[in-house]
Amino acid sequence: MGHLIEQLASGSGLLENDVRKIVATAHRRYKHYTIKKRNGEDRPISQPAKEVKLLQRLFQKQFLQNLPVHPSATAYEKGLSIKENAGRHMHNGPILKLDFKNFFPSIKASDWVAYTEAHGLLDDLEDRELSARLLFKSTRTSAGMRLAIGAPTSPHISNLLMYDFDRLMAERAAREMVTYTRYADDLTFSAKRTGYLQPIEKIVRTTLREINRPRLTLNDEKTVFATTKYRRVVTGLTLTNDGTISIGRERKKLIRAMIHHYEKGLLDAENLRKLVGLLAFANDAEPAFVLRMKLKYGEKLMAEILDLS
Repeated sequence: MGHLIEQLASGSGLLENDVRKIVATAHRRYKHYTIKKRNGEDRPISQPAKEVKLLQRLFQKQFLQNLPVHPSATAYEKGLSIKENAGRHMHNGPILKLDFKNFFPSIKASDWVAYTEAHGLLDDLEDRELSARLLFKSTRTSAGMRLAIGAPTSPHISNLLMYDFDRLMAERAAREMVTYTRYADDLTFSAKRTGYLQPIEKIVRTTLREINRPRLTLNDEKTVFATTKYRRVVTGLTLTNDGTISIGRERKKLIRAMIHHYEKGLLDAENLRKLVGLLAFANDAEPAFVLRMKLKYGEKLMAEILDLS
C-alpha cells in the first residue's frame, strides 16, 4: 500500500478521503478555453480546478523539486530565462531552429509512470498511477491522459521527461562543435560555421527515434535557418553581429513611441500596463536601452513609469 494520499493529506491539511476523491477524478477536473498566439492561432488552455492545482503544487514541492533537469533545458527553471537561452548562442554565427509539434499534448501519463519506475520515484504501483491521474488530464480526441497546457506542474514535468533527449542532443551537438539549447518546444542550435549545422536535423530525428519516451515529432513548418547576414532571433531576442542580445528594432520603436505618448498624457491605462511590461522585459534583456531612455526622457519620468510595476 502506497503513502501518496497520506503525504498529500498531511501537506495540504485535507482529509485523506477527500484527497483520494480529488486525485481519483483530477484528470477530468479542468476548465478549457483558448488564448490567441502571436500568429493569430488559438492556443488551447486547460486550467485545473483549484483543489487539483493545490495538490499538484504540493506534489511538485514534495517530489519533483530535486529531480535532475538537463542544463540545456532553459525554460521554466529557477534562475533561467529567455535571455539565458539566447545568451548561449550570442557568440556564434549561424543558427538552426527546430520546433516540436504539439509538445505538451504529446507527453503521456504512461511516459510519467515509466519515468517513476526507472528513477524509483514512487515505490508503489498504485501511487504511480494516482500521481498520473493528478498530473495529467483526459482528452476527448486521444486515448490516455496527456500533459495539460495550464497545469502548474506540466512545465517542470516536461523538462524531467526530456532529460534523456537533452543529454543525448547536447553530447551529439558538441561533437559537431554546435551549441544546443531547448526552451520548451523550441530547439536552438548555433555554431561558428554554417557547415557545422548541416547534420544537426538528421541527428535530432535519429535521437527522437532512439528514445523510448516521450514520442515526439518535429513541426517542419517551423524550421528556421539564419546566418549573420539575416536577423537571428532566439526565443524572441535578437542576436546582434557584435555578440550581444537585443530586444529588436520593432520593440524599441514601440517603447519609444509609448514613452512619448505617456509624456504627452496620451497613453491610456491598458497601454500604460503594456509599456510597464515592455520596460521590465527590456531592463532584463537589454538594460543599456532602458538607460538610454532614462537619459533621453529623464530619470524622473522613467521612474514614474517603472514605479507602476
